[in-house]
Amino acid sequence: MYRQARIVACSMLAALVASACSREPSTPSAASGKTHAELLTFLGEWRSFQKPKRIGGVPDYSAQAMTAQHRELARWQSRLAAFDTTGWSIADQVDYQIIRAEMNGLDFDHRVLKPWVNNPAFYVTVFSSESDQPAREGPIADGTLDFWQFAFPLSSGDAATVESGLKNVPDFLAQARVNLTGNGKDLWTYGAAAVRDQSGDLAKLASLTTATPTVKAAASRAQAATDSFATWIDGQLATKTGPSGVGVDNYNWYLKNVQLVPYTWRDEVTLMERELARSSGSLLLEEARNTGQREPAIVSSAEEHARRFNAAITEYMRFLEDHRVLTVKPWMDSALRKRIGRYSTAPREFFTEVDYRDPVVMRTHGYHWFDKGWMRFDAAAATPIRREPLLYNIFNTRTEGHATAWEELMMQAGMFDSRPRSRELIYILVAERAARALGDLRMHSNEYTLEQASEFASANTPRGWLSLKGNLVRGEQHLYLQQPGYGTSYVVGKLQVDRLMSDRKRQLGDAFTLKRFMDEFNAVGLIPISLVRWQLTGELAPDVKALLTP
Repeated sequence: MYRQARIVACSMLAALVASACSREPSTPSAASGKTHAELLTFLGEWRSFQKPKRIGGVPDYSAQAMTAQHRELARWQSRLAAFDTTGWSIADQVDYQIIRAEMNGLDFDHRVLKPWVNNPAFYVTVFSSESDQPAREGPIADGTLDFWQFAFPLSSGDAATVESGLKNVPDFLAQARVNLTGNGKDLWTYGAAAVRDQSGDLAKLASLTTATPTVKAAASRAQAATDSFATWIDGQLATKTGPSGVGVDNYNWYLKNVQLVPYTWRDEVTLMERELARSSGSLLLEEARNTGQREPAIVSSAEEHARRFNAAITEYMRFLEDHRVLTVKPWMDSALRKRIGRYSTAPREFFTEVDYRDPVVMRTHGYHWFDKGWMRFDAAAATPIRREPLLYNIFNTRTEGHATAWEELMMQAGMFDSRPRSRELIYILVAERAARALGDLRMHSNEYTLEQASEFASANTPRGWLSLKGNLVRGEQHLYLQQPGYGTSYVVGKLQVDRLMSDRKRQLGDAFTLKRFMDEFNAVGLIPISLVRWQLTGELAPDVKALLTP
């Protein structure tokens, strides 16, 4: 995904204050539900239960607490299974399946992933910039502090909220030293780097809070605890010798039961190899066709950056309007302009190599900001289950998959006809996504270490733009090692979007238009593409039906 800053969370900061006291786990009643309204009530209870209870404001991920939660989960699953969905609309049945997948996600966390035991990066909870996803990618500890949400200098109310979150950090990291007993070498090695990133974010926060001395002091204490924790992780590394991947069988279970992806690990290897070959071959043809065409000029100054990136958004938004691609909302233009960023003289990472050659290209992947805008501005029209981010990154085939598909769709729709060298950039992007996805798959089958996955992705990304000298390639593979199926979601979701468009064209015939399709697609919400397909087509295809069979 497109990163110029460290990927971060969209958290519920109000929960930091509301959960200052201990909370006992909810106990599900034995009553079965019959209506969608009852399912919505159940949703609130379930998502409350899914959070760990707190002790003194600190989330409790101790072995005792997690054992108790997993034992209790079985009763919640039984209660959900007792719902009678006979006669429900497809949309309401989709909501039911979302909750079932979330419960499977918690079950997988307890049985396999156990991030509180295996993953030091799970204990990183302070972030300085916004993710482009509905919620932060990867396993998420409860109670993150996203200080990018606040204006500085802080108001008195915001200062109290931030200080409350910071005060929990030392105790949470002290708990981590007890909980973390896993033996996955790569998770420990690269988790230490993630913890050091938190130290940098806390230093930044301290520099922003000079007008509020108590917050500055709390940030400094949190940073000291973070530095100490990083040193402790370093001291443990020599004892960590095991693999970090979940294994093929567990990966298959996760794809089917949590991510609701109609492919196996082996299927995905084949699909990623095919997409890598297709994009690499297509790039060669584009380069041959463009022989003699001038290379795109690379952005080389702050003034040029501001001018070209703003012009790119103007061009992109005009294209969407003029070609009736989708219904353009008033907030969409500003949603993109807020994320233009600043010119950097640092060595260019992969996405900057693309962005600085043609800023329009990555604005298409910036569809993420449209997705977040619809959740913010148009959520009233959605079912309550879809007004908040789905747990366990279940949204990723829709968000990452569609944003990846959109790059190539806009190219095929003619956006880059006047700049044929920009078509090359699209195929380079596809190749990079496919290469790193193969790294994801082979890390989890324990064929590759994280370093080997990074080397493979770097070697198979055209033009040497995904350099091992940068931070991006290992950072991406670290995310995919923590979150099975995330690295493949870009391409797997893209392929499913292609299929869905074909299905709708078959159903609608001459009535099909891209605008109609995209308006329907956006209205469904940020849910797995398999469920989008069911809801939009009204057809429960055999491969999707198999996903919904326990």
